[in-house]
Amino acid sequence: MQQRIVICTGGELGAWATEWIQSSDLLIGADSGARFLVEHGYRPDIAIGDFDSVTAEELVAIHSKSGRVMACDPIDKDYTDTEMAFRLALDMKPREVVLLGALGTRFDHSLANVYLLALAGEQSIPAFIIDGHNKITLIDTSTEVTKADYPSVSLLPLSSIVTGITLTGFQYPLEDATLRIGQSLGISNVLLEEQGTIELSSGRLLVIQSRD
Repeated sequence: MQQRIVICTGGELGAWATEWIQSSDLLIGADSGARFLVEHGYRPDIAIGDFDSVTAEELVAIHSKSGRVMACDPIDKDYTDTEMAFRLALDMKPREVVLLGALGTRFDHSLANVYLLALAGEQSIPAFIIDGHNKITLIDTSTEVTKADYPSVSLLPLSSIVTGITLTGFQYPLEDATLRIGQSLGISNVLLEEQGTIELSSGRLLVIQSRD
């Protein structure tokens, strides 16, 4: 069976993040995300980035406690540390990618990281961005959604238009609906049962499950 890959990167991380790490996961630490893994007793299989967000002492610890370190110049690079880690993960053809620490105070980085989900979608690899309050994925085909600890479900187009949206098991159902970028019709829906179904005909749709 293909392995699940968990990436820790340099946004907001906390104790909640360790709840998403399983012993069978391949772990990638991007920049200060590698420091987070090491500080919490994990051995990153790969640490990657320019490591401009860690001290010299922390970098020594990352080198000594990681399976492999892939360092790059902070100036001469085309991608963010998170994108480098994400592309590396996709090249491994994993069963699934979970991205922790991808959201934070820098909205530009947060939005760019959400856009990375499109890269996974192009390869039909399920990918999720998770923080203490949100679980985000991108779909282009019918999908089942499980409530778990997320009472709110919002749907936002990532393509200019998404057509044929039909919701089953939601408080506010839709039938063959169309959503366009800029519309808020899909915000803050609620699952009535533990599972619901989102069907769509065309386009790419962000599914954002949230809790306060």
